[in-house]
Amino acid sequence: MDLIVKNARIENGDATWTADICIDDGRIAEIRPGLESDTAETLDVGGRLVTSGFVETHIHLDKSRILDRCGTGTGTLEDAIGGVARAKRDFTPEDVYHRAKATLERSIVNGTTHMRTHLEVDSTIGLRGLEGVLPLVAEYAWAIDLEICIFPQDGMLNLPGTEALMIEALKRGGSVVGACPYMDSDPTGQIDRVFEIAREFDVDIDMHLDFDLDPEGGDLEYVCDMTERLDYGGRVAVGHVTKISAMTPAHFEATGKRMAQSGVALTVLPSTDLFLMGRGHDYSTTRGVTPAHRLLRHGVNCSLSTNNVLNPFTPFGDGSLLRMANLYANVCQVGARGDVIECFRMISDRPAH
Repeated sequence: MDLIVKNARIENGDATWTADICIDDGRIAEIRPGLESDTAETLDVGGRLVTSGFVETHIHLDKSRILDRCGTGTGTLEDAIGGVARAKRDFTPEDVYHRAKATLERSIVNGTTHMRTHLEVDSTIGLRGLEGVLPLVAEYAWAIDLEICIFPQDGMLNLPGTEALMIEALKRGGSVVGACPYMDSDPTGQIDRVFEIAREFDVDIDMHLDFDLDPEGGDLEYVCDMTERLDYGGRVAVGHVTKISAMTPAHFEATGKRMAQSGVALTVLPSTDLFLMGRGHDYSTTRGVTPAHRLLRHGVNCSLSTNNVLNPFTPFGDGSLLRMANLYANVCQVGARGDVIECFRMISDRPAH
Protein backbone atom coordinates (compact mmCIF):
# COMPACT_ATOMS: atom_id res chain seq x y z
CA MET A 1 0.00 0.00 0.00
CA ASP A 2 1.67 3.23 -1.17
CA LEU A 3 -0.99 5.92 -0.78
CA ILE A 4 -4.40 6.32 0.82
CA VAL A 5 -6.62 9.11 -0.46
CA LYS A 6 -8.94 9.86 2.45
CA ASN A 7 -12.45 11.30 2.35
CA ALA A 8 -12.84 11.29 -1.42
CA ARG A 9 -16.21 12.05 -2.97
CA ILE A 10 -16.71 9.44 -5.70
CA GLU A 11 -19.24 9.27 -8.52
CA ASN A 12 -21.92 6.61 -8.26
CA GLY A 13 -24.36 7.01 -11.14
CA ASP A 14 -26.22 10.26 -10.54
CA ALA A 15 -25.06 10.45 -6.90
CA THR A 16 -21.78 10.46 -4.98
CA TRP A 17 -20.47 8.66 -1.93
CA THR A 18 -17.52 9.30 0.38
CA ALA A 19 -14.80 6.69 0.75
CA ASP A 20 -11.04 6.17 0.89
CA ILE A 21 -8.94 5.05 -2.07
CA CYS A 22 -5.96 2.75 -1.70
CA ILE A 23 -3.18 3.11 -4.31
CA ASP A 24 -0.69 0.28 -4.57
CA ASP A 25 2.12 0.11 -7.14
CA GLY A 26 0.53 2.87 -9.23
CA ARG A 27 -2.94 1.30 -9.37
CA ILE A 28 -6.18 1.59 -7.43
CA ALA A 29 -6.28 -1.47 -5.19
CA GLU A 30 -9.35 -0.82 -3.05
CA ILE A 31 -12.11 1.72 -2.49
CA ARG A 32 -14.05 1.74 0.78
CA PRO A 33 -14.52 3.83 3.91
CA GLY A 34 -12.12 3.44 6.81
CA LEU A 35 -8.92 2.40 5.04
CA GLU A 36 -5.86 2.66 7.32
CA SER A 37 -2.14 1.94 7.02
CA ASP A 38 0.91 2.50 9.20
CA THR A 39 3.27 2.71 6.23
CA ALA A 40 1.35 4.34 3.36
CA GLU A 41 1.35 8.06 2.70
CA THR A 42 -2.04 9.61 3.47
CA LEU A 43 -3.69 12.44 1.55
CA ASP A 44 -6.94 13.84 2.95
CA VAL A 45 -8.89 15.53 0.13
CA GLY A 46 -11.63 16.79 2.43
CA GLY A 47 -14.66 15.58 0.49
CA ARG A 48 -13.50 16.84 -2.89
CA LEU A 49 -14.61 14.99 -6.02
CA VAL A 50 -12.17 12.35 -7.24
CA THR A 51 -12.78 11.29 -10.82
CA SER A 52 -11.07 9.63 -13.73
CA GLY A 53 -9.02 11.97 -15.89
CA PHE A 54 -10.70 14.05 -18.58
CA VAL A 55 -10.53 12.86 -22.18
CA GLU A 56 -9.95 15.32 -25.03
CA THR A 57 -11.20 13.69 -28.23
CA HIS A 58 -10.64 16.53 -30.71
CA ILE A 59 -7.94 19.18 -30.49
CA HIS A 60 -5.39 20.63 -32.94
CA LEU A 61 -2.07 20.95 -31.13
CA ASP A 62 -0.17 21.65 -34.35
CA LYS A 63 -1.99 24.89 -35.14
CA SER A 64 -2.69 26.15 -31.64
CA ARG A 65 -1.38 29.54 -30.45
CA ILE A 66 -0.96 31.26 -33.83
CA LEU A 67 -3.48 34.05 -33.34
CA ASP A 68 -0.68 36.62 -33.28
CA ARG A 69 0.33 35.53 -36.80
CA CYS A 70 -3.00 35.62 -38.61
CA GLY A 71 -5.67 37.19 -36.42
CA THR A 72 -9.32 36.22 -36.83
CA GLY A 73 -10.10 37.88 -40.17
CA THR A 74 -13.86 38.04 -40.72
CA GLY A 75 -14.54 35.16 -38.34
CA THR A 76 -15.93 32.83 -41.00
CA LEU A 77 -14.92 29.21 -41.47
CA GLU A 78 -13.54 29.98 -44.93
CA ASP A 79 -11.42 32.84 -43.58
CA ALA A 80 -10.11 30.69 -40.71
CA ILE A 81 -9.09 27.91 -43.10
CA GLY A 82 -7.39 30.41 -45.40
CA GLY A 83 -5.59 32.17 -42.55
CA VAL A 84 -4.15 28.97 -41.16
CA ALA A 85 -3.25 27.72 -44.65
CA ARG A 86 -1.11 30.82 -45.14
CA ALA A 87 0.43 30.67 -41.67
CA LYS A 88 1.44 27.01 -41.86
CA ARG A 89 3.76 27.70 -44.78
CA ASP A 90 6.21 28.98 -42.17
CA PHE A 91 5.69 26.21 -39.60
CA THR A 92 8.81 24.32 -38.57
CA PRO A 93 8.97 21.18 -36.43
CA GLU A 94 10.53 23.23 -33.63
CA ASP A 95 7.82 25.89 -33.85
CA VAL A 96 5.05 23.28 -33.79
CA TYR A 97 6.72 21.47 -30.89
CA HIS A 98 6.90 24.52 -28.62
CA ARG A 99 3.35 25.70 -29.33
CA ALA A 100 1.91 22.21 -28.99
CA LYS A 101 3.85 21.65 -25.78
CA ALA A 102 2.42 24.80 -24.21
CA THR A 103 -1.14 23.76 -25.08
CA LEU A 104 -0.55 20.18 -23.94
CA GLU A 105 0.77 21.35 -20.57
CA ARG A 106 -2.27 23.58 -20.03
CA SER A 107 -4.53 20.62 -20.80
CA ILE A 108 -2.67 18.42 -18.31
CA VAL A 109 -2.90 21.09 -15.60
CA ASN A 110 -6.64 21.23 -16.25
CA GLY A 111 -7.06 17.50 -15.64
CA THR A 112 -6.81 15.91 -19.10
CA THR A 113 -5.13 12.50 -19.07
CA HIS A 114 -6.09 11.23 -22.56
CA MET A 115 -6.02 13.21 -25.78
CA ARG A 116 -6.57 12.73 -29.50
CA THR A 117 -4.93 15.53 -31.48
CA HIS A 118 -5.88 16.01 -35.12
CA LEU A 119 -2.85 16.79 -37.24
CA GLU A 120 -3.00 17.96 -40.83
CA VAL A 121 -0.67 16.94 -43.65
CA ASP A 122 -0.50 18.27 -47.20
CA SER A 123 2.03 19.53 -49.72
CA THR A 124 2.32 22.86 -47.89
CA ILE A 125 3.27 21.59 -44.45
CA GLY A 126 4.42 18.11 -45.38
CA LEU A 127 5.19 16.12 -42.23
CA ARG A 128 6.57 19.05 -40.23
CA GLY A 129 3.54 19.06 -37.96
CA LEU A 130 4.01 15.39 -37.18
CA GLU A 131 7.70 15.90 -36.54
CA GLY A 132 6.83 18.61 -34.04
CA VAL A 133 4.07 16.78 -32.16
CA LEU A 134 5.37 13.19 -32.20
CA PRO A 135 8.14 13.72 -29.61
CA LEU A 136 5.50 14.89 -27.11
CA VAL A 137 3.91 11.42 -27.05
CA ALA A 138 6.89 9.94 -25.23
CA GLU A 139 7.93 13.10 -23.41
CA TYR A 140 4.59 13.44 -21.64
CA ALA A 141 3.67 9.76 -21.34
CA TRP A 142 4.02 10.12 -17.56
CA ALA A 143 0.97 12.41 -17.54
CA ILE A 144 -1.14 11.82 -20.63
CA ASP A 145 -1.92 9.26 -23.33
CA LEU A 146 -1.60 11.21 -26.58
CA GLU A 147 -2.74 9.77 -29.90
CA ILE A 148 -2.39 11.46 -33.30
CA CYS A 149 -5.14 11.53 -35.92
CA ILE A 150 -3.78 12.21 -39.40
CA PHE A 151 -6.18 14.13 -41.63
CA PRO A 152 -6.31 16.30 -44.80
CA GLN A 153 -7.61 19.73 -43.68
CA ASP A 154 -7.56 21.21 -47.18
CA GLY A 155 -8.76 18.13 -49.07
CA MET A 156 -7.20 14.88 -50.27
CA LEU A 157 -8.28 13.83 -53.75
CA ASN A 158 -8.08 17.43 -54.97
CA LEU A 159 -4.50 17.80 -53.67
CA PRO A 160 -2.09 15.33 -55.30
CA GLY A 161 0.41 13.90 -52.86
CA THR A 162 -1.72 14.37 -49.74
CA GLU A 163 -2.81 10.75 -49.53
CA ALA A 164 0.81 9.56 -49.74
CA LEU A 165 1.73 11.93 -46.90
CA MET A 166 -1.16 10.62 -44.80
CA ILE A 167 0.02 7.04 -45.29
CA GLU A 168 3.61 7.99 -44.45
CA ALA A 169 2.41 9.80 -41.31
CA LEU A 170 0.48 6.70 -40.20
CA LYS A 171 3.60 4.62 -40.68
CA ARG A 172 5.63 7.09 -38.62
CA GLY A 173 3.41 7.36 -35.56
CA GLY A 174 -0.13 8.39 -36.46
CA SER A 175 -2.64 6.08 -34.82
CA VAL A 176 -5.99 7.31 -36.20
CA VAL A 177 -6.98 8.42 -39.71
CA GLY A 178 -9.17 11.45 -40.23
CA ALA A 179 -11.10 13.13 -43.01
CA CYS A 180 -12.47 16.50 -44.03
CA PRO A 181 -14.75 15.69 -46.97
CA TYR A 182 -16.42 19.10 -47.20
CA MET A 183 -13.06 20.50 -48.35
CA ASP A 184 -12.62 17.91 -51.12
CA SER A 185 -13.66 18.03 -54.77
CA ASP A 186 -15.11 14.53 -54.24
CA PRO A 187 -16.42 14.22 -50.65
CA THR A 188 -17.71 10.65 -50.92
CA GLY A 189 -14.53 9.64 -52.74
CA GLN A 190 -12.48 10.93 -49.82
CA ILE A 191 -14.67 9.06 -47.34
CA ASP A 192 -14.29 5.83 -49.33
CA ARG A 193 -10.53 6.16 -49.42
CA VAL A 194 -10.26 6.98 -45.71
CA PHE A 195 -12.22 3.85 -44.85
CA GLU A 196 -9.86 1.85 -47.07
CA ILE A 197 -6.82 3.33 -45.33
CA ALA A 198 -8.35 2.67 -41.90
CA ARG A 199 -8.90 -0.99 -42.73
CA GLU A 200 -5.43 -1.31 -44.25
CA PHE A 201 -3.77 0.00 -41.07
CA ASP A 202 -6.44 -1.33 -38.68
CA VAL A 203 -6.96 2.09 -37.10
CA ASP A 204 -10.00 4.07 -36.01
CA ILE A 205 -11.56 6.92 -38.01
CA ASP A 206 -12.31 10.47 -36.85
CA MET A 207 -13.82 12.87 -39.41
CA HIS A 208 -14.56 16.58 -39.58
CA LEU A 209 -18.07 16.52 -41.02
CA ASP A 210 -21.03 18.63 -42.17
CA PHE A 211 -19.74 21.94 -40.80
CA ASP A 212 -22.61 24.25 -41.88
CA LEU A 213 -26.19 25.11 -40.95
CA ASP A 214 -28.09 23.61 -43.87
CA PRO A 215 -29.99 20.66 -42.39
CA GLU A 216 -30.22 18.91 -45.75
CA GLY A 217 -27.55 17.07 -47.67
CA GLY A 218 -24.15 16.46 -46.17
CA ASP A 219 -22.13 13.31 -45.67
CA LEU A 220 -23.29 11.92 -42.32
CA GLU A 221 -25.75 9.43 -43.79
CA TYR A 222 -23.08 8.10 -46.14
CA VAL A 223 -20.59 7.75 -43.28
CA CYS A 224 -23.21 5.78 -41.31
CA ASP A 225 -23.83 3.55 -44.33
CA MET A 226 -20.11 2.87 -44.80
CA THR A 227 -19.62 2.23 -41.09
CA GLU A 228 -22.39 -0.35 -41.10
CA ARG A 229 -21.37 -1.94 -44.40
CA LEU A 230 -17.75 -2.41 -43.31
CA ASP A 231 -18.60 -3.44 -39.73
CA TYR A 232 -16.71 -0.46 -38.31
CA GLY A 233 -19.28 0.46 -35.66
CA GLY A 234 -17.68 1.79 -32.50
CA ARG A 235 -14.55 2.80 -34.42
CA VAL A 236 -15.87 5.93 -36.18
CA ALA A 237 -16.29 9.40 -34.70
CA VAL A 238 -17.41 12.60 -36.40
CA GLY A 239 -16.73 16.12 -35.22
CA HIS A 240 -18.77 19.35 -35.55
CA VAL A 241 -21.75 18.11 -37.63
CA THR A 242 -23.40 21.46 -36.95
CA LYS A 243 -26.06 20.57 -39.56
CA ILE A 244 -27.78 18.55 -36.84
CA SER A 245 -28.35 21.72 -34.80
CA ALA A 246 -30.58 23.06 -37.60
CA MET A 247 -32.74 19.94 -38.03
CA THR A 248 -36.44 19.68 -37.27
CA PRO A 249 -37.32 17.45 -34.28
CA ALA A 250 -38.35 14.56 -36.55
CA HIS A 251 -35.18 14.84 -38.66
CA PHE A 252 -33.07 15.14 -35.49
CA GLU A 253 -34.59 11.99 -34.01
CA ALA A 254 -34.12 10.00 -37.21
CA THR A 255 -30.50 11.13 -37.44
CA GLY A 256 -29.81 10.18 -33.84
CA LYS A 257 -31.28 6.72 -34.31
CA ARG A 258 -29.28 6.22 -37.51
CA MET A 259 -26.01 7.18 -35.80
CA ALA A 260 -26.74 4.90 -32.86
CA GLN A 261 -27.65 2.00 -35.15
CA SER A 262 -24.43 2.30 -37.14
CA GLY A 263 -22.17 2.95 -34.14
CA VAL A 264 -20.97 6.44 -35.17
CA ALA A 265 -20.01 8.68 -32.24
CA LEU A 266 -20.18 12.49 -32.19
CA THR A 267 -17.81 15.11 -30.83
CA VAL A 268 -19.34 18.55 -30.30
CA LEU A 269 -16.91 21.47 -30.23
CA PRO A 270 -18.85 24.25 -28.48
CA SER A 271 -16.33 27.07 -28.59
CA THR A 272 -15.44 26.76 -32.27
CA ASP A 273 -18.95 25.97 -33.47
CA LEU A 274 -20.39 28.92 -31.54
CA PHE A 275 -17.68 31.27 -32.82
CA LEU A 276 -17.89 30.35 -36.52
CA MET A 277 -21.50 29.42 -37.20
CA GLY A 278 -24.26 31.90 -38.05
CA ARG A 279 -21.90 34.59 -39.30
CA GLY A 280 -24.28 35.48 -42.12
CA HIS A 281 -27.11 36.36 -39.74
CA ASP A 282 -27.70 40.03 -38.96
CA TYR A 283 -30.03 39.25 -36.05
CA SER A 284 -31.33 36.25 -34.06
CA THR A 285 -28.00 34.56 -34.72
CA THR A 286 -28.05 30.77 -34.75
CA ARG A 287 -25.91 29.10 -32.11
CA GLY A 288 -24.83 26.24 -34.37
CA VAL A 289 -23.96 23.93 -31.46
CA THR A 290 -25.49 20.47 -31.81
CA PRO A 291 -27.39 19.44 -28.63
CA ALA A 292 -25.41 16.31 -27.85
CA HIS A 293 -27.27 15.62 -24.59
CA ARG A 294 -30.43 15.07 -26.63
CA LEU A 295 -28.63 12.69 -29.01
CA LEU A 296 -27.58 10.62 -25.99
CA ARG A 297 -31.25 9.77 -25.46
CA HIS A 298 -31.27 8.07 -28.87
CA GLY A 299 -28.22 5.97 -27.99
CA VAL A 300 -25.48 8.05 -29.66
CA ASN A 301 -22.21 8.22 -27.75
CA CYS A 302 -21.08 11.87 -27.57
CA SER A 303 -18.19 13.90 -26.25
CA LEU A 304 -17.43 17.59 -25.77
CA SER A 305 -14.02 18.83 -26.79
CA THR A 306 -11.81 21.89 -27.27
CA ASN A 307 -10.90 21.76 -30.99
CA ASN A 308 -8.72 24.88 -31.30
CA VAL A 309 -6.85 27.16 -28.92
CA LEU A 310 -5.86 30.72 -29.82
CA ASN A 311 -6.15 30.59 -33.59
CA PRO A 312 -8.63 31.88 -36.22
CA PHE A 313 -10.98 28.94 -35.66
CA THR A 314 -11.21 29.72 -31.93
CA PRO A 315 -9.41 32.82 -30.61
CA PHE A 316 -9.94 31.71 -27.00
CA GLY A 317 -9.24 28.69 -24.83
CA ASP A 318 -7.02 27.34 -22.09
CA GLY A 319 -7.38 23.57 -22.46
CA SER A 320 -10.01 23.30 -19.73
CA LEU A 321 -12.61 20.66 -20.54
CA LEU A 322 -14.58 21.64 -17.44
CA ARG A 323 -14.89 25.13 -18.89
CA MET A 324 -15.95 23.61 -22.22
CA ALA A 325 -18.66 21.53 -20.55
CA ASN A 326 -19.87 24.63 -18.72
CA LEU A 327 -19.98 26.62 -21.97
CA TYR A 328 -21.92 23.84 -23.66
CA ALA A 329 -24.43 23.66 -20.81
CA ASN A 330 -25.09 27.40 -21.09
CA VAL A 331 -25.32 27.48 -24.89
CA CYS A 332 -27.60 24.44 -25.10
CA GLN A 333 -29.68 25.54 -22.09
CA VAL A 334 -28.98 22.42 -20.07
CA GLY A 335 -30.65 22.56 -16.67
CA ALA A 336 -32.11 19.17 -15.77
CA ARG A 337 -29.95 17.32 -13.23
CA GLY A 338 -29.49 14.25 -15.41
CA ASP A 339 -28.41 16.33 -18.39
CA VAL A 340 -25.95 18.33 -16.27
CA ILE A 341 -24.40 15.05 -15.12
CA GLU A 342 -24.16 13.99 -18.77
CA CYS A 343 -22.20 17.18 -19.54
CA PHE A 344 -19.60 15.95 -17.06
CA ARG A 345 -19.73 12.44 -18.50
CA MET A 346 -19.13 13.85 -22.01
CA ILE A 347 -15.67 15.01 -20.94
CA SER A 348 -14.84 11.89 -18.91
CA ASP A 349 -16.15 8.34 -19.40
CA ARG A 350 -18.10 8.88 -22.63
CA PRO A 351 -15.09 10.12 -24.64
CA ALA A 352 -13.02 7.36 -23.05
CA HIS A 353 -15.39 4.86 -24.70
